[in-house]
Amino acid sequence: MAPFFIIIAILVLLAASLPVGVVLGLLSFGVDELYLGNRMARAIGNIYWEKSIDFLLMAAPLFIMLGEIILRAGIAHKMYHAVSRWLTWLPGGLMHANIGTSALFAATSGSSVATTATIGVAAYPEIKRHKYNESLFMGSIAAGGTLGILIPPSVLLILYGILTETSIPELYLAGILPGLVLCGLFMLMVFVLCLIRPSWGGTRIKTTWKERWSVLPDLLAPLILFMAVVGSIYAGIATPTEAAAVGVCMALLLAAFNRTLGWTLIAEACIGTMKTTAMIMLIVLAAMFLNFLFTYMGVTRAMLGFITELGLTPVQTILIIVVFYLLLGMFMETTAMVLTTVPLVYPIIAHLGVSEYNGVWFGIVLTLLMEAGLITPPIGMNLFVAHGIRDRGSKFSDVAIGALPFLIPMMLMVFAMIAFPTLVTWLPDMFYQ
Repeated sequence: MAPFFIIIAILVLLAASLPVGVVLGLLSFGVDELYLGNRMARAIGNIYWEKSIDFLLMAAPLFIMLGEIILRAGIAHKMYHAVSRWLTWLPGGLMHANIGTSALFAATSGSSVATTATIGVAAYPEIKRHKYNESLFMGSIAAGGTLGILIPPSVLLILYGILTETSIPELYLAGILPGLVLCGLFMLMVFVLCLIRPSWGGTRIKTTWKERWSVLPDLLAPLILFMAVVGSIYAGIATPTEAAAVGVCMALLLAAFNRTLGWTLIAEACIGTMKTTAMIMLIVLAAMFLNFLFTYMGVTRAMLGFITELGLTPVQTILIIVVFYLLLGMFMETTAMVLTTVPLVYPIIAHLGVSEYNGVWFGIVLTLLMEAGLITPPIGMNLFVAHGIRDRGSKFSDVAIGALPFLIPMMLMVFAMIAFPTLVTWLPDMFYQ
């Protein structure tokens, strides 16, 4: 019963507004004191040193820095303007641009929060100018931002790969097709809603073909970065960590080409990277110590035995895991959720004995469930980021309600991947076999 008590304790402490890293740290020492007589705390130095020098983990701050540079170089605003010129003829207008630009920025950032904040700042002034339904418009920004952890490069997939010893290049390949399909489903949802209620789609923005062709060069930046990062991995030139460093260098060159590179930009990007990395590493190290305690206590073996005794089919087991993550996502931050639960849940998936339900497949399904958590109140991070962009006096509930329709395509994708695992595994299998 220890895992269940610990999950309840996590929710209680989070409800007390304590930082996630502090919550996991307190729980780690509490579990060590209650169950192990404070023996494991003596080994904490060795554990943290061993985990923190992992070469793959170095990719996380580098991808964060890549996103920080692109954000401050003004490239994201040019991307948004270019995408809007091509998509505003659809019912829903700039809401399609919100989602499309989020997909492009996701291919350079690896962070959902950064994607939401960047696209939100560029898009928010357009609401009143073109009379959009603000709730749905902000919901499209929050939902589009979730693509940041699915479309490679993704910081979350790096952490998952480290925890489960799954190939990160395979995870990146596996995320491309579901990411593009989900982007299309988000846009389809906007299309349908604005056909039903045309007033939600705002006033139509007229664009000439000359304007559309003229902005195409502004879409080259994400393509160049994607090819530099992901292309160098699959060409065998670089490891994921080295590819992240290549991406940072390329982002600096693009900023120089955009005439925005300067010491101020570099300083702000470094400070932003250090703040985000410090927050993530506090969560990572606290969660890793808690996972070490779980392993030592035999919690994973106990959970496997409990699941086996239930006599459920593989699909029934997976559906229970889906419901578990949907409920947990309402109350817990995604990084902490992955780091805390994957060491417990992944062995259950591996124990199912179904070859299609492998580590790569589960990584993408898990990421989609994390995306749902990002736009599920009361702790949906993307909802808070999108709401923080708005004017003072606005209601948080407006953003939450506007994001709810986008949970439908997410759940459709999850169930489709359970029914047809090849949606995830087809591209990696084709490349590596």
